Amino acid sequence: MSQTITLYVDGACRGNPGLGGWGAYIIRDSGEEKLCGGEENTTNNRMELTAAIEGIKHCPTDAKLIIWTDSKYVKQGITEWIHGWKKKSWKDVKNPDLWKLLDATCQGREIEWNWIKGHAGHAGNEMADQLANLGADKTLEQLKKAPAAVEAPKKKAEPDWLLNDPFGLEFADSEEDEELALEDSTLQVEASLTPENSVNRIDSEAEHVEIEIAPAATEPAKNTELHPMIVITPATIDMSGPRQLILDTETTGFYFQDGDRIIEVGAVEMINRKLTGGSIHIYINPKKTVGDSVNVHGITDEFLQDKPEYHEIADVLFDYLKGAEIIAHNATFDMNFLNMEFKRAGFVALSEVCEVTDTLAMAKAKHPGQKNSLDALVRRYEIPQRDRTFHGALLDAEILSDVYLAMTGGQVSFDIDALTHSHNEDGSQSRAALEIELPIILPSSEELEAHETWVKQFEEKHGTPCLFAK
Repeated sequence: MSQTITLYVDGACRGNPGLGGWGAYIIRDSGEEKLCGGEENTTNNRMELTAAIEGIKHCPTDAKLIIWTDSKYVKQGITEWIHGWKKKSWKDVKNPDLWKLLDATCQGREIEWNWIKGHAGHAGNEMADQLANLGADKTLEQLKKAPAAVEAPKKKAEPDWLLNDPFGLEFADSEEDEELALEDSTLQVEASLTPENSVNRIDSEAEHVEIEIAPAATEPAKNTELHPMIVITPATIDMSGPRQLILDTETTGFYFQDGDRIIEVGAVEMINRKLTGGSIHIYINPKKTVGDSVNVHGITDEFLQDKPEYHEIADVLFDYLKGAEIIAHNATFDMNFLNMEFKRAGFVALSEVCEVTDTLAMAKAKHPGQKNSLDALVRRYEIPQRDRTFHGALLDAEILSDVYLAMTGGQVSFDIDALTHSHNEDGSQSRAALEIELPIILPSSEELEAHETWVKQFEEKHGTPCLFAK
């Protein structure tokens, strides 16, 4: 090999689909090169793939390439999934044209593929991200300068969101929520224009490119009235304290980065480890078919036709959830989808305004090497069985509340405030005396002897007295 070249590649998309850009930051012994380009109507994944293709094509074929991408879709696709896709003749593969082109571009080259967490402050990745946004900006400028044959209505750009944990299941223990730079701008889309992709080479001697990116809106306008499809059950117990919301979602699939959407959200409220009776439940029209996921949740396309879209219920749901501790089983999966949906609707990521607790991670720590699915935990903790022929968000949230309480010490039914308050006929409250006599269980002589033997063995082995020694 004549030389080793490092590439940082990235893609961006303002709306999915929407205006997009790609960037490749190339570092070689002789200096740096910066490439960027964009398309008028594309997706984030297509821009991620295009960045890799253009970056590789720009390098000599005899050079060893070390490529860094923040897209697991690209990294795992080219190193793992592509072999199966070829065997199946690319059946049901999204973006097959770009995957085939990337595969052909890689042939005969020595390439080392690496994943890097996006927006984590790494200089190379940050430069590639800036180049991708610059590519989108330049494409937008070209569209504005081109003559318009037909006046098309303006549409608002949606937040840019990147690939993060494609399955939600394999990376449940990792923290990969990415802080995305968003640009909220209005662009004029000309319906008759079909410009070719614009590729812009930036002089390696040029100064660092600074791109101003406007923050996402944090206070969207409120709906004037509650949507009839939103079911909010008020709490039946008046309690004060930090709110915990045991939450679950149902989706059209695992791939939120490829367009899968949330179709159901359910959450039950708990304060001071006591369920208040409060809950929220929403069905959502994903504007796409549910596909094979209907076999999991039983929610059909026909059922969802008259349900609201996410942006119609986002403000109500965000207000209900924000500030609470979200408790979910495999929380990474649910939070990835919720963060994506709220960002698309113009909100900040839910994980920025809520603390998150993952019961799957808790179960793995508590029961290593064992099955820790929700069904397995229900059996392990002898939770009353419910019909789960189909998964439902609210049903699973109710089951998870029982599992969470059992895993963290059991239901606190000895709630002194709740047990000692009684309501009088005039509506006032009075506190009744609560007398609980707890039994004292003393050790037997055999148990005391065994304990003394163990303490002596510990001291002989370690050379220091045991903590439990008298």
